[in-house]
Amino acid sequence: MPLNLHVLKALEDEDLSLADLNRAVGHPPATTMRAYLKGLTDLGTLERRQEVDFPGSVSYGLTEPGRKLLAVATVLQHWLDAAPDGPIALGSPAAKSAVKALIDGWDAGIVRVLATRPFALTELARLIPSISYPTLERRIAAMRRVGQLEAQRNGNGTRGTPYQATRWLRQAAAPLTTAIAWERHWAPAQTSAIGRIDVEASFLLAIPLLDLPEEASGCCRLAVEMRTESRLEYAGVMVTLKAGRVVSCTARLKGEPDAWATGTALDWFGWVNGHADHQLEFGGDTALARAVTEDLREVLLPAAHVQVS
Repeated sequence: MPLNLHVLKALEDEDLSLADLNRAVGHPPATTMRAYLKGLTDLGTLERRQEVDFPGSVSYGLTEPGRKLLAVATVLQHWLDAAPDGPIALGSPAAKSAVKALIDGWDAGIVRVLATRPFALTELARLIPSISYPTLERRIAAMRRVGQLEAQRNGNGTRGTPYQATRWLRQAAAPLTTAIAWERHWAPAQTSAIGRIDVEASFLLAIPLLDLPEEASGCCRLAVEMRTESRLEYAGVMVTLKAGRVVSCTARLKGEPDAWATGTALDWFGWVNGHADHQLEFGGDTALARAVTEDLREVLLPAAHVQVS
């Protein structure tokens, strides 16, 4: 990640020749530089151009996807600035450790499970059988070490120490959602499709961070349309509010809510970014639905609504 970022930042203001770009990012080994440039070019974030005046020479410039990827980095830096032990510089070893712990926890399903409530390690092992116990233990330890998880002081009656998501882990909903939005808009063929777990984890992480006015009360359903083959399904959460406070949030969508907001994943991403051509469908108590979704937008894009699509 660090060299990719340095390359993108170096090209932010102007195109550079290969020699100048190599100098700007600190003269990495030639084979390493070639590999990173090829990866970024294949991803569509860089464009390789032949120099007309100097046959055989090439220069590199940012494409529109590359500029939008820098916007993702801005949101990620905003999250790193809020780290429990103080700001972390993007591209530093500490940032690499924090991002790796977050992505490993996300990919393993740890984030999705612990976004709901605290669980002990033995409980997590039963809920996440897809990875071995030693691997689970290592990933939990890594997330705890960087401040994304903490041990709950008062047990809930279960054996072992329950681990819970920290506020900083919940704030990671912003860079995670922003990165997924970039992938689906600019690199859909090279990245994984959005799944139910991704949707639920994003909502479950972010909802406890909402700060709503006291008059906001009732049950609101937030749903993303998920099309599997020819069948339309929904993933999301049911949020119950009392006097502006979130009293429950569940991924079970059954029941009749007082308000709801529904759209495709692209509609949600576009709406969060303020795009007029991507709108959510609101129903029921629309004032409540809009209050919840507008506050959610502030949670997901705290860095001045950085647009990535």
